[in-house]
Amino acid sequence: MARLLKYVFLFAIIVILVPLSVANRHEVSLSFNPFDPQDPRLTVHNIPLFWIFFASVALGVIIGGLAVWARQGRYRKEARVKRREADKWHREADQLREMQTDTRQAAGVKGLMGPDNRSAA
Repeated sequence: MARLLKYVFLFAIIVILVPLSVANRHEVSLSFNPFDPQDPRLTVHNIPLFWIFFASVALGVIIGGLAVWARQGRYRKEARVKRREADKWHREADQLREMQTDTRQAAGVKGLMGPDNRSAA
């Protein structure tokens, strides 16, 4: 379901951006100095307008991705801690199984071990 929504969303973006880029292919000057727009050091001349649209969308995706990544840091940390703990318990269980197998082989016991001096009551 999520994959379908992703494809529908991407299709909608393409349907919007392609005609927008075709309609806005004339060249413009992009100035990064709001106080002096004619400053040649901070002005990019003759750049197609649709490149500015695409760059803004890409920059928004990157900034949004970084924000989400930063906010989910505590969950990644918790997952790492839980993974280490699970690995520790798996190693301990494997060691106990090996010890139990070694004990059975040394005693010559085959099959399941019975209860040791336990009463049912």
